[in-house]
Amino acid sequence: MKAIIAIVFAAVFLIATAVAQEPGRPPRAPQPPNMPDAGNVPNHPHPPNPDPLAHLMFPPDMIMGHARQLNLTDEQKAFMRGEIQKTTTTFQELQWKLQDQMELLQETMKSPSVNEQQALAQLDKVLEIERDIKRLHIGLAVRLKNRLTPEQQEQLNKMRMEHHPGMPGPPPDAPQPPIQ
Repeated sequence: MKAIIAIVFAAVFLIATAVAQEPGRPPRAPQPPNMPDAGNVPNHPHPPNPDPLAHLMFPPDMIMGHARQLNLTDEQKAFMRGEIQKTTTTFQELQWKLQDQMELLQETMKSPSVNEQQALAQLDKVLEIERDIKRLHIGLAVRLKNRLTPEQQEQLNKMRMEHHPGMPGPPPDAPQPPIQ
């Protein structure tokens, strides 16, 4: 019975870690196996918070997938392709490091009596890599957004609202780019 509980707990932890790494999705705390997830309970008083930056940034695949509609210049496309390529390479390296460090953390946690200092030190290594991954994603999003004109950004916002009507738009007090 203890083995089954340990396996379920480990699976929940790994899934929560994987979900937390998905770009555009806020990290979610792992839930014990016998507790309902607040995000899946109808009429729960505290639904999960949406990503507070989602309406401010544009996913690279959205930008590049609409390059023609946005009238991206050759210079914009070349810059964005280069940045995406560099980021993808770095991301893959960080993913491998994260996998290695997670395996070490799992090894540390296997013992019936876990050395707390060692476990927390290993957790710090895992969290540092996760932080680097988040920084990498935000950095790319900022660099891509900065290469878009205000008109292109407005066009992407409209596309996002058409394709994802439930997604929050910019706050009402956010400055709007002038439409010419």
